[in-house]
Amino acid sequence: MAAAPSRGPADVVEAYWQSLRLSWQWSRAVHQIRSPGRPYPGIVPLLEAAAAQPRLRRLYPFTSHFALFFSSSTSYPWTVQAGSIEPLHNGRFKVRRRSPFAVIGEVETTEEAVALTLELLPTGPEPVITASADGHV
Repeated sequence: MAAAPSRGPADVVEAYWQSLRLSWQWSRAVHQIRSPGRPYPGIVPLLEAAAAQPRLRRLYPFTSHFALFFSSSTSYPWTVQAGSIEPLHNGRFKVRRRSPFAVIGEVETTEEAVALTLELLPTGPEPVITASADGHV
């Protein structure tokens, strides 16, 4: 993670995908120890399904309140592409459009949620991954 910014935004994105997945795996493991039998939102399988899609994998992932977002900038202020995916406690996933903000669907699987999100990505050239406006990656 520390060396990624010196190699550029693409390396920051890749490092953060790995870091985010490991951090949520750890959080889920702690939850299972502290609250056995209580469901944990499906953020880990969601991250794995999203990371398997090349168009999403090249965007910077970040989470807020368990929802997964995809940005073409590597730091705040985020340039959110597509929308967000929120794992629900009932095992389903809610997909929201970013602009205009609206729920576009609630689906059963991570694959369906990722497919809906891919449909929300802008058509045409892939977004360019950039540093933030202040130059930080």
